[in-house]
Amino acid sequence: MDKIKIVIADDNSFIREGLKIILSSYEEFEVMATVGNGKEAAAYCRNQSVDIALLDVRMPEMNGIEAAKIIAAQTSAKPMILTTFDDDEYIVDALRNGARGYLLKNNDPEKIRDAIKSVYNGNSIFQDAVLDKIKSNLSGREPEPKIDLKKFTEREREIMSLIAKGFSNKEIAKTLYISEGTVANYITSIFGKTGLEHRTQIAVNYLTGKGNETWNPG
Repeated sequence: MDKIKIVIADDNSFIREGLKIILSSYEEFEVMATVGNGKEAAAYCRNQSVDIALLDVRMPEMNGIEAAKIIAAQTSAKPMILTTFDDDEYIVDALRNGARGYLLKNNDPEKIRDAIKSVYNGNSIFQDAVLDKIKSNLSGREPEPKIDLKKFTEREREIMSLIAKGFSNKEIAKTLYISEGTVANYITSIFGKTGLEHRTQIAVNYLTGKGNETWNPG
């Protein structure tokens, strides 16, 4: 089995080296490099074969949000944010700019391990606490852009709701009693109607737009 190749970006050397030690203890991971800012992380991902870029938000020269945008657009690596509650104001921007997951540093190593593997396998990871932060930060604020739910079928709305909860295609299929292929077809349709490119953007735009709609998913 090929190892999941990881680069860690954090301006705190103690944290990044500690993460390297922890993640390297798992046989499925290979920590390729640790760097101190987003600029170095983006450059490394452009020049090396990386699967996951684990990014802090607040870093000198280039922060994790800017790095996630570049990494998502210009490389095959999947950016993930690993940060603290203090950075909750950045959550929506990070996810809109290509981050495939948003985790808090107070997680157990096993949870971080599982999240990395899930993102590697094509899923998006949102902690309940992070979802609550998104909803809280957006209350009373005009979202931009937002999804007009009237454009979608009831089934598409159900699927967007489950994506926003962090469900994988397999979990959605099991919940709605349909095949994974059917789920994929619905997601393709949602992409076509929104112009979005990946499921993380669906989740964020669903959450930001839902507040102005009277429809409430079951």
